[in-house]
Amino acid sequence: MDSLWAKTSGLPQFEPLNKELRTDVLIIGGGMAGVLCAYYLAGAGVDYALVEAGRICGGITKNTTAKITSQHGLIYDKLIKSFGLETARLYLRANQEALARFRELCRNIDCDFEEKDAFVYSLTDRRKIEREIAALERLGFPAVFEERLPLPFSVAGAVRFPGQAQFHPLKFIGSLVRGLRIFEHTKVLELGPGKAVTTGGTVSADKIIIATHFPILNKHGGYFLKLYQQRSYVLALEGAPDLGGMYIDEQPQGLSFRNYGGALLLGGGSHRTGKPGGWQELESFARRHYPGTRSTARWATQDCMSLDGVPYIGQYAKGTPDLYTATGFNKWGMTSSMAAATLLRDLVLGRANEYAQVFRPSRRALRPQLAVNGFEAAVSLLTPTVPRCPHMGCALKYNAAEHSWDCPCHGSRFGQDGALIDNPATDDIADAFEK
Repeated sequence: MDSLWAKTSGLPQFEPLNKELRTDVLIIGGGMAGVLCAYYLAGAGVDYALVEAGRICGGITKNTTAKITSQHGLIYDKLIKSFGLETARLYLRANQEALARFRELCRNIDCDFEEKDAFVYSLTDRRKIEREIAALERLGFPAVFEERLPLPFSVAGAVRFPGQAQFHPLKFIGSLVRGLRIFEHTKVLELGPGKAVTTGGTVSADKIIIATHFPILNKHGGYFLKLYQQRSYVLALEGAPDLGGMYIDEQPQGLSFRNYGGALLLGGGSHRTGKPGGWQELESFARRHYPGTRSTARWATQDCMSLDGVPYIGQYAKGTPDLYTATGFNKWGMTSSMAAATLLRDLVLGRANEYAQVFRPSRRALRPQLAVNGFEAAVSLLTPTVPRCPHMGCALKYNAAEHSWDCPCHGSRFGQDGALIDNPATDDIADAFEK
């Protein structure tokens, strides 16, 4: 089930670490966020190293739909109501600046970068769209109300963001990583103040950035309560029309659309990891609305969801001044990764950054989703089944669609043989399958 990106590109390989290492900044995790951190630290002349347990971009980055946009659902009306006008304005500006940085980098990288308008539509609620348009007008952004879209169903309305973009993420990364100090197949076994014990040797560092999608250190920050993970699915359909833009339903369980290389990427089917799901909904939709098309690739992805819709980027916890993280991108990993990389670069260098308060991980956590996360964890912990997740002991659920064991608490996933697929767990559960 390789993604279209993995099928159409390769990435450079890097040697594992095989010695003790001293560096100013250690980056743990080689996805889009970690690689961009390395790139911007290198550009600032900082001594750094990046360690990745497997291959760079071998997890979530290779499974993205690769939309580079500051339109993150109908978020701006919610941000104004929850945080105020200035925070919403800063969030929009941070993501627009991230888009601009991608645009500038991609001028010199052959990664199929294309300017596209982005649309969020509602099937039934025109008022939601109108409220988002009004919020964006207050923020000074030129959003447009649309009544008709080139989709195979009618909509109540849509918000159009002009001048957004899409690209091939692995082609982009393949060019960006050349010359960076990266160690692949180097798993972190133990983290302590100023050091990380890895499979290839101990790395000592003044500052550490954990960019592992879901933070792997439990004893600080409370991320096991502040985050949960969702799975969603993609079909690449050959023979479908070119829709000329990027489209997504405002409902979490809705569909998304974008084209690439003659294929339509149809996404959707979102659900909390550990709950039932799969490609059935997408396959049924394709049969009804795009008859005669052929699926040339299908894949699934996983996203960390924060309590309030805003990523956690910055100091890992109040008591860890030299430890940082970037997580909770809420399905918008491209601009969020770029915003994270430049913000973390500034924090590491002691520079002021106007976006630090917007994304600070220690902000107020009392949100309705916190109770949901706590309930799911309690139910799973009390379920008397095996195997169990080594992360925090939750009962795993079998995922028949992907033939894996998934954790409904925090989203760790394991193969049928017990091998770790997705974190925050850091160990296999192979022993449970040998009995």
